[in-house]
Amino acid sequence: MRDTFVKHLCDMAQRDTDLYLLTGDLGFRLFDEFRERFSDRFLDMGIAEQNMIGVAAGLALSGKKVYCYSIIPFLVMRAYEQIRVDIAYHNLDVKLVGVGGGFTYGMEGFTHFGLEDFALMRSLPNMTVVVPADPVEARCVAELSATVAGPMYIRLGRTGDPVLHDATPPLEIGKAMILREGVDASIFVTGSMAAVALSVADRLEHTGIAATVINMHTLKPLDVETIKSTASTRKIIISIEEHNISGGLGSAIGEVLLESHYHGLFKRFGISEPLGTAMGDADFLRDTHGLTADNIFQQIFDMARKEKGKSYGN
Repeated sequence: MRDTFVKHLCDMAQRDTDLYLLTGDLGFRLFDEFRERFSDRFLDMGIAEQNMIGVAAGLALSGKKVYCYSIIPFLVMRAYEQIRVDIAYHNLDVKLVGVGGGFTYGMEGFTHFGLEDFALMRSLPNMTVVVPADPVEARCVAELSATVAGPMYIRLGRTGDPVLHDATPPLEIGKAMILREGVDASIFVTGSMAAVALSVADRLEHTGIAATVINMHTLKPLDVETIKSTASTRKIIISIEEHNISGGLGSAIGEVLLESHYHGLFKRFGISEPLGTAMGDADFLRDTHGLTADNIFQQIFDMARKEKGKSYGN
């Protein structure tokens, strides 16, 4: 996903001589092509993310299209005040590209986890928040990002993300994407957890439970109408995200359901406290926090059985 996004950024820079790429001492192999082709528009700002955002703001005020790239905690949290004051409040054309959502950088430990970025970035004024689910969507988001004249936060995985789309999907900023149709439950998902959601839906179908899978690639602006529409016809609604259970996709959907007087069952799958001190790679940590197809399937299956008051086959 990360490599695809940056590769497409090179193509965009070829067409747009105002496009700049800034990084905080990261991604040297990743940026080799960009640096060689557009050396005057590639700026390594060093391990100084607050300064990087300030420079990005200045470039944007000079009419440039600026992309800032770093690992999520260093980009979003270390420079949060500068993003808030310099970029968001002034509605500047700066794209913030955060890599390593959730536990992607598992072995590097808590300092590298991207667990709170949705909550932080959703709350900023003028900020668009987009989370592609696979490399194909990452390419779409790269292209679409140039059409949004304002700040945008783009959360990427790292490498090795599964490909969900055989062809370019009809991705539209602010409009949810239906990946699969079903009448019994709706599963809202964002980012790389979409592959898990589709796997869960496959298993549910074998038990007689048909689930719609909705890819929420845009967390802000939120597609409220799609949430309300599915709430009017489904008795079970699920959210899945690799983010703190508070402040992310599930919280956003919950707010809409509450205001819509939803009476069905709603459950969020995400990362709950206590976070614990267990260490390991991303798959180990996702398993530790229940973000596996096995766990999510079983919990939805139990909810559906309780809701319908009958037993489904396993």
